[in-house]
Amino acid sequence: MSTLPAEVLPTGALPVRSHDAEDGAAPLAPRARLLPSLAAVYRAQLSRARVARIPLLFVATFQSIGIMVLMRGVVDGGSEARAVVAGSTVLVVAFVALNLLAQYFGQLRASGGLDHYATLPVPPAAVVLGAAGAYASFTVPGTVVTAVAGSVLFGLPLGQLWILGAVVPLAGAALAGLGAALGLLAPRQEIATLLGQLGMSAALLLGVLPAERLPEPIVWARDLLPSTYGVEALARTFDPHPDWVAVGLDLAVCGAVGVVSLAVATWAYRRAAVR
Repeated sequence: MSTLPAEVLPTGALPVRSHDAEDGAAPLAPRARLLPSLAAVYRAQLSRARVARIPLLFVATFQSIGIMVLMRGVVDGGSEARAVVAGSTVLVVAFVALNLLAQYFGQLRASGGLDHYATLPVPPAAVVLGAAGAYASFTVPGTVVTAVAGSVLFGLPLGQLWILGAVVPLAGAALAGLGAALGLLAPRQEIATLLGQLGMSAALLLGVLPAERLPEPIVWARDLLPSTYGVEALARTFDPHPDWVAVGLDLAVCGAVGVVSLAVATWAYRRAAVR
């Protein structure tokens, strides 16, 4: 390659020295900050979920309403009716945030999709939190429809359903973190799908059935399920005079479990991305 003398260059122009030749590879761009990265991943995942998951959201809502219709034949009212409606409502969150997110991350790991995210200058927490938040947000229409339909079906008051604004994000965070962790830690995509299905089945059996009708060992297992505390918080608001302190404690437990499960999912993402 020929070179030109300096006097041939335009006035004021100086030869450019190659930093690559002297200093090695060019410096990488700085990593993106957490909040902008989180917002970008959230928007992308929410757009994808709207296109691909609407039929599944309809199935989840229809499933929960169908369960309430079946339980209406054996449950007349009282605390059992409140448990059925609350459990069926949170079941919509479990179907999407736990089951589908476990399948999504299992498929992403099996297909090598994690390699794409690993090349982006975004923090691992942004990927996990963005996907979890999008899937949890996607459940809002189904939970509202299910809660209203169940309240009308069992004659429960509608005045306190605003509590869904706290139950859905907190229960969604706990279940989405659990679903993401299951999908990322499962050694195979089929196992991730199986674990997601088992988790949703546990939310169905332990959340919809009234606790007083369950054997004592099953009640202990019910207390270990993150969605239980969202179910209990929602069920308490159907009382004529809700115990708001107990509701707040249930939501606090749900939120704490959500923080832990999302932290585990972030660690699982880092572990899976470097393999």
